[in-house]
Amino acid sequence: MRAVLTWKETCAEKCVYDLAFKPDGSQLIVAAGLRVLVYDAADGNLIQPLKGHKDIVYCVAYAKDGKRFASGSADKSIIIWTSKLEGILKYIHNDSIQCVAYNPVTHQLASCSSGDFGLWSPEQKSVNKHKVSSKITCCGWTNDGQYLALGMMNGVVSIRNKNGEEKVKIERPGGSSSPIWSIAWNPSKDEHNDILAVADWGQKLSFYQLSGNQSNKGKTLTYDPCCVSYFSKGEYIVMGGSDRQASLYTKDGVLLGTIGEQNAWVSTCRVKPDSNFVVLGCQDGTIVCYQLIFSTVHGLYKDRYAYRENMTDVIVQHLITEQKARIKCHELVKKIAIYRNRLAIQLPEKIHIYELESDDTSDMHYRSKERIYRKFECNLLVVCSQHIIVCQEKRLQCLSFTGSKEKEWVMESLIRYIKVIGGPPAREGLLVGLKNGAILKIFVDNPLPITLLKLSASVRCLDMSASRNKLAVVDEQNTLLVYDINSKELLFQEPNANSVAWNTQCEDMLCFSGNGYLNIKASNFPVHQQKMKGFVVGYNGSKIFCLHVYSMSAVDVPQSAPMYQYLERKMFKEAYQIACLGVTDSDWRDLATEALEGLDFDTAKKAFIRIRDLRYLELINSIEERKKRGENDNELFLADVCAYQGKFHEAAKLYKHTGHESRALSMYTDLRMFDYAKEFVGATDPKSSRILMTKQADWAKSSKEPRAAAEMYLSAGEHLKAIDIIGEHGWADMLIDIARKLDKAEREPLAKCAFHFKRLKHHGYASETYSKMGDLKALVHLHVETRHWEEAFSLVEKHPQFKYDVFVPYAQWLAENDRFEEAQKAFHKAGRQNEAVKVLEQLTHNAVVENRFNDAGYYYWMLSMQCLDIVRENEEQRDEMLKKFERFQHLAELYHVYRSIQRYTDEPFSSHMPETLFNICRFLLNNLTKDVPPGISKVNTLYALAKQSQRLGAYKLARYSYEKLQELHIPSRFQESIELGSLTIRSKPFHDSEDLIEGMMCYRCSTHNPLLNNQGSVCINCRQPFIYSASSYEVLPLVQFYLEEGISDEEALSLIDLEAPHTNQNDAQLQDKDNGQLQALRIGDGLDDEEEDPFTAKMSFEGGTNFVPVKVSRSVLRSMSRRDVLIKRWPRPLKWEYFRSLLPDVSITMCPTCFKMFHSEDYELLVLQHNCCPYCRRPIDEPN
Repeated sequence: MRAVLTWKETCAEKCVYDLAFKPDGSQLIVAAGLRVLVYDAADGNLIQPLKGHKDIVYCVAYAKDGKRFASGSADKSIIIWTSKLEGILKYIHNDSIQCVAYNPVTHQLASCSSGDFGLWSPEQKSVNKHKVSSKITCCGWTNDGQYLALGMMNGVVSIRNKNGEEKVKIERPGGSSSPIWSIAWNPSKDEHNDILAVADWGQKLSFYQLSGNQSNKGKTLTYDPCCVSYFSKGEYIVMGGSDRQASLYTKDGVLLGTIGEQNAWVSTCRVKPDSNFVVLGCQDGTIVCYQLIFSTVHGLYKDRYAYRENMTDVIVQHLITEQKARIKCHELVKKIAIYRNRLAIQLPEKIHIYELESDDTSDMHYRSKERIYRKFECNLLVVCSQHIIVCQEKRLQCLSFTGSKEKEWVMESLIRYIKVIGGPPAREGLLVGLKNGAILKIFVDNPLPITLLKLSASVRCLDMSASRNKLAVVDEQNTLLVYDINSKELLFQEPNANSVAWNTQCEDMLCFSGNGYLNIKASNFPVHQQKMKGFVVGYNGSKIFCLHVYSMSAVDVPQSAPMYQYLERKMFKEAYQIACLGVTDSDWRDLATEALEGLDFDTAKKAFIRIRDLRYLELINSIEERKKRGENDNELFLADVCAYQGKFHEAAKLYKHTGHESRALSMYTDLRMFDYAKEFVGATDPKSSRILMTKQADWAKSSKEPRAAAEMYLSAGEHLKAIDIIGEHGWADMLIDIARKLDKAEREPLAKCAFHFKRLKHHGYASETYSKMGDLKALVHLHVETRHWEEAFSLVEKHPQFKYDVFVPYAQWLAENDRFEEAQKAFHKAGRQNEAVKVLEQLTHNAVVENRFNDAGYYYWMLSMQCLDIVRENEEQRDEMLKKFERFQHLAELYHVYRSIQRYTDEPFSSHMPETLFNICRFLLNNLTKDVPPGISKVNTLYALAKQSQRLGAYKLARYSYEKLQELHIPSRFQESIELGSLTIRSKPFHDSEDLIEGMMCYRCSTHNPLLNNQGSVCINCRQPFIYSASSYEVLPLVQFYLEEGISDEEALSLIDLEAPHTNQNDAQLQDKDNGQLQALRIGDGLDDEEEDPFTAKMSFEGGTNFVPVKVSRSVLRSMSRRDVLIKRWPRPLKWEYFRSLLPDVSITMCPTCFKMFHSEDYELLVLQHNCCPYCRRPIDEPN
């Protein structure tokens, strides 16, 4: 820091008591003698003296808004002046005025006298005055205008609010022996607390917070201070007093230097607002203005920049990461040097050396390493890894970190520039420039300097290239000179340079600044310029470090221009080195492309790696592999490069030139440039043309143009590929056209067509295609898959070998759709009898479980018939199946009759007559064995029988039924009814109705049978089985007869059909009606009693326990009337069964399918109701 005298004035009034600047800094108000003097602050000219006071003016103050100022005098008065220098108001105190201060926010004026202080505002009519116990010497408002500090003669500081009330009282140790002479609040807006600087005549400078607490220990002075003034931003303090000079301090009170020595006490000092100008007022009437110049103290090493801030702090800034570290020295920083991990700071009495805590390049933490406690007067300071270099004019001293002098060099002229240029620890090299133009290189461990060059002009700036081969010098004439160090040859020179720096990463590149421009020079190419203010101090990679006034900045400079200069001369390796310093991606691509075209594959590879272009890297790798295998045809390599770059026609020419036409063809086809490919091939080669067509189709397919692809495949004869594409996209019209055009011998394309038709559900087209191929099996499967059963059945009629392929899936489909009966028939048709039986057994089981006894009876009947079918197909199972037939027939009848009982017991209304139910119950009980079939309830049967017996007068049977019920487990719903019935039946006679007993007569032996027969449904006398009506279950007047040995069924039928003629045709007229193949007997008046019937003779029964069947001879058969005989024509292997009616007047009908007998009227009624046989469900219109 140095002070430069700006102007100096002496006023006639001798003593200058106070100064005040107008807030804009244009005018200076001076309190001197009886007058207020107004000066021009720029040149010190007196503008106007102001008269108004009658005694000495002690104090002046300007309002912050610049509209008015105030003066206070020993005449006890305050005068308010306008900025136009006119007095507008005057008020008085009881004592002489000592100091005045304007509130910076409200513009309230505080005026202090020896015994009180007053507060005045422009809007107030009166002045509020407050008494004090001691003389006030100085005052000052806080920045926010909330508090007023008063400094007093008794050493006390009183802090008041805007109303004058005391809030804080600071009593200082010196008391009245240390009167306070000046106070000032720090104007800085960065401080967290309001800091008050207090100067007293106990020769101390102290700092206090608003709370009254001392903020630091304070500083002891060597003089009595008269005035304290802060710089506008609060970073420095100016203070003057009895030592007849003004001194500059930091805001913490650290002495920085002297501003200017005077001939008398400095009674007042003020800093011009927002500037470095300081005005002093002295007791001898001198007013002097100084400009303070703060020099830049800094150091730079690569990307670390250290500089001084606030005179006592050192900031180390990382120019790349923008990190900063602050080192507080609490003393004036005189010099800074930085090198690698070392930092040296020169203070007034010592040199402090720091080092980085770690080797990390981004680490910003410095720790103290050594201190050299000596006072040095030096021009320049340099630090090395183990030494400090101190420059004193012509002398260079090398000191160890402990302070001991190790070497000294004395130069022939003043040293103008010094720089560490690196080297091993403790053996670093220094570059030194002298005023006489000499440039030397000094090694720390070598006492002898080496002269590099001798210039005619003084050296201003120096730098050496990274490899130590070139030297750049800026001389006093601002000329840049670049020399080859080894040959001492001047390589080039450039005008208008004020500083220079070599690029630390590139040997041939430097930059220099001057005339507001930044200049970059690579090798011996022309200079590249761009605008930039300041000095170049470093050049690292793509960053240029520039110092402008006090701030250092890192400027990113793309290295594109020098790179392209190298590229123009095909200097690819040098261009790559420049690019590594920092260029854009497009520059990297240009470098890579140029190097590739120049066949510098190594450089191209590195450049493509930078931009991560895998495509070109693959190309370079393939070329390198081919080179290793011995290929060295550069034209072929260049052709590949051209192809990759999109220069296809050039590539094709080069391929043709090198004899690789196939590569050109592949290139064109891969790029879908089929027209160019056809041109290249020409029309001479049909094979190549077909290959081209196929490739073109492949491309059309991959590029989502399937129709075009399909047409191209068809043109190229690739039918299968075309069919696949057409099929995938569902173009059935195109597909059928192809199928119709194809020859039937081309089975694979036709099969593909049919497959796609099936998938697209175009079954007609698929059928047409299979028919064309003659693939009947596939056609059958198609019909089956599509459930087109009618077409399948018609095909089976023509080709029975496919019966199994049709009927089995048909049956499975029926079963899946719950059409089990039809499924069973289909299995039957397919010859899969076991499956048919399984389906029926399952159906039967389900019907029983679900109490559908009618269905159960029907399914058992069907099962029995199925057994006959199995016997006919497989003789080995004859006995087993016939047994099953008998059992299933028996179960069918049981479930058929039980349906009526179940309806009677479970449903509220019964459709059956009591006689029918009565007969049904007796039939069921007579035919039930010990093993009662599942689902049939004996309780229900006995209960129904008891009820109907009671109703019809069979009381004995009813009582028997009730007694039997008592032995069984009775459901709760019947309990009450049965108990009641058991009691009421005892009131009835113990016998059955005669009519009912007569109804149980045996038609063979005329024996009356009991209503319940434990022997079953046979006569108790002759053992002849009863034949029941399948609807009313009355005993029919039929007797079964058998043929004698040797008579076949056909012969017997022909004998019966002969029928011996009767004399009287009208006596017995038996009508045989053909009612849909039904056998019905219509009996007239009967035979003449006198005429003996041979059959009646055969029926005679002589008694015995065994059943003797009725066997008839040929003569008896011949005597029978066809109209009296009913024949059950069972299918093979069963025999036919023959029945003779004994009551010709009873009309009986037999179902031709199930052979069940009915009273004709009942049958006709049932058929009308159900449209089928009630037992086997044969439709009436179905042929037998």
